[in-house]
Amino acid sequence: MRAHLLNDATAERYRRSVTEGVERVADRIATTRKPFSGVTPDVLAPVVAAVDLDRPLGDASAALDELERVYLRDAVYFHHPRYLAHLNCPVVIPALLGEAVLSAVNSSLDTWDQSAGGTLIERKLIDWTTARIGLGAGADGVFTSGGTQSNLQALLLAREEAKSDEPTKLRVFASECSHFSVQKSATLLGLGPDAVVSVPCDRDKRMQTVALAAELERCRAEGLTPMAVVATAGTTDFGSIDPLPEIAALCEQYDTWLHVDAAYGCGLLASPTRRALLSGIEHADSVTVDYHKSFFQPVSSSAVLVRDGATLRHATYHADYLNPRRTIEERIPNQVDKSLQTTRRFDALKLWMTLRVMGADGIGELFDEVCDLAAEGWQLLAADPRYDVVVEPSLSTLVFRYIPERITSPSEIDRANLHARKALFASGEAVVAGTSVGGRQYLKFTLLNPETTVRDIAAVLDLIAGHAEQYLGENLVHAS
Repeated sequence: MRAHLLNDATAERYRRSVTEGVERVADRIATTRKPFSGVTPDVLAPVVAAVDLDRPLGDASAALDELERVYLRDAVYFHHPRYLAHLNCPVVIPALLGEAVLSAVNSSLDTWDQSAGGTLIERKLIDWTTARIGLGAGADGVFTSGGTQSNLQALLLAREEAKSDEPTKLRVFASECSHFSVQKSATLLGLGPDAVVSVPCDRDKRMQTVALAAELERCRAEGLTPMAVVATAGTTDFGSIDPLPEIAALCEQYDTWLHVDAAYGCGLLASPTRRALLSGIEHADSVTVDYHKSFFQPVSSSAVLVRDGATLRHATYHADYLNPRRTIEERIPNQVDKSLQTTRRFDALKLWMTLRVMGADGIGELFDEVCDLAAEGWQLLAADPRYDVVVEPSLSTLVFRYIPERITSPSEIDRANLHARKALFASGEAVVAGTSVGGRQYLKFTLLNPETTVRDIAAVLDLIAGHAEQYLGENLVHAS
């Protein structure tokens, strides 16, 4: 079994195995004509269940053959231009090169004696990002597994900085369109079910600052503590960006921690043309960025950044076997002192390789392309009588609803839209997302692939309308 360990004696075997795996994936990418095969759980589950994990195949080629049947053939492929569903981006090749390197070397980014140069690379990228945001010389941060963890850590720091002896009196303010992880974080932090105050949004799905001001004043009047305001720069459903300068001014007035969830909108940090959309983010106390959304990085690649690096001490614990206190005096850089995680992948290497090959402008140009595409898609939808589109996009998301020509009930329209999404997914021709707006069923395009065209969008809209009309037609026949 030692022949399977990667070392000096097996380097050639490693090269052959990984090369074969890369070739299999490359062949699949090159020949995939639809984003999804349309396989159902009932069909695929028995195939996976039939695998006997206690009877190894003993051969990488045989294992790859099997993997073709249980995974590669039926995977959902985000690189395909008609994958239009969630915040999943196609990935850039320099990042995949970084992924191959970091997986093989397998550095753990918790302590210097497990990572060395990896620690310094991650710190350099944190400094690069905080400079792009404009957080100042005292800023710091750490890579995380994703936006949910980044938001959790930011609110942990905000809770500790609030210095309250009564956590049940702490309040977090977030828009009604904010990410669910705000509520989840409040629960995990023991703040109680009433801790998160939902602030209404305007017609553009941006937090209403007048409503926020009223809620902050009410909080103070009731003897409660406004712990944090979570502003969103790129909501999951609409891509909307809250009015950051006005929110920052209110946070300063009420001495409240400002966290900006820019998991989606962080791509604007590299945009040559749209950076101004993030104006005000430089006033944040903490920021979430997801490079694996709008920097075209493989999952996972995220970070939480803070204006005052000293606040990261609230996540610091010392263990004699890992990061004893003396290492601080010895100026040994241990990233575990900043992180909620201990063992942690060197995910920063993917972004490093991307910047060194493509540059920030290269990333930003790709993100600009999908934002431009969304603007064109909105014009298409706004001119199409078959569809009701909710809001003009700030980023690259379109939320819309099929409306039949003949009058029918709103609930029947809901079912038609839901059916169209499911039927489209089952066909494998395209993948779109769904959401609820005002209690009604809507569909969603999240455009993160620069290879997607307006022609693709128009074709998918025709497919959706066809499925919806078929559903309504069949129901009309059954009802008559």
